[in-house]
Amino acid sequence: MNTPANPVTLPLSQYQPKNFLLAVTEGVATVTLNRPERKNPLTFESYRELTDFFRACAFDEDVKTVVVAGAGGNFSSGGDVFEIIGPLVKMDTKGLTGFTRMTGDLVKAMRACPQPIIAAVEGICAGAGAIVAMASDIRVAATGAKVAFLFNKVGLAGCDMGACAILPRIIGQSRASELLYTGRFMSAEEGERWGFFSRIVAPDQVLAQAQSLAKEITAGPTFANTMTKRMLAMEWAMSVEEAIEAEAIAQALCMTTADFARAFEAFANKAKPVFQGN
Repeated sequence: MNTPANPVTLPLSQYQPKNFLLAVTEGVATVTLNRPERKNPLTFESYRELTDFFRACAFDEDVKTVVVAGAGGNFSSGGDVFEIIGPLVKMDTKGLTGFTRMTGDLVKAMRACPQPIIAAVEGICAGAGAIVAMASDIRVAATGAKVAFLFNKVGLAGCDMGACAILPRIIGQSRASELLYTGRFMSAEEGERWGFFSRIVAPDQVLAQAQSLAKEITAGPTFANTMTKRMLAMEWAMSVEEAIEAEAIAQALCMTTADFARAFEAFANKAKPVFQGN
């Protein structure tokens, strides 16, 4: 866990991560978990590097959206059994708390990342992998994808990396409780029916569909999309009255952007607006 850092370089199109693949094309950054022989498990190093990457996204104006995927037909099997779980059983309380806070930092970084994040989920998506999908803004599933928050299968509570706060807001309290208490796999069809996935596509199309959706969002008004993501997060802790007031201020700020004026001019000229992100 105390491995040397790999500083994130800007722009992100020039960054070469050690623990995942990264490609930036036309404003879309595609992160690919790349240990296919083990179903793309996470390690101490990859947790930290992913966290640093998502934090760095706030400083790269060329990246408008992020897609997260896994190599080799699986999303992620979660924390590596031998590289993470094995060492954990030898740690004291201080070390364990440091680890659990570090893993939670990844979710915090994803939620704080101003760019919308889309998870392209196929095959196995379990444990911390399921959390990464959960922490994304949108999830696209491949036929046959399976998601499990299987922490209780290794003797742990379901309250891991924000699962008890975020998952019920996505699929409801009862369904989240069932998944967290049993650790069972949720099928792609269940996930779509319950609202975890926005759509199901063929396995050979899941990444392309996620990237296509990312490009659609990228073509929209960047400042406004960032504001939408921020308000979706902030309004969890607000009353309806507070949320309405916060949205009034947020929307007024969006009305000061050049993209808002561009949209009006395009509408007046019966043309499609071309947003420039300012």
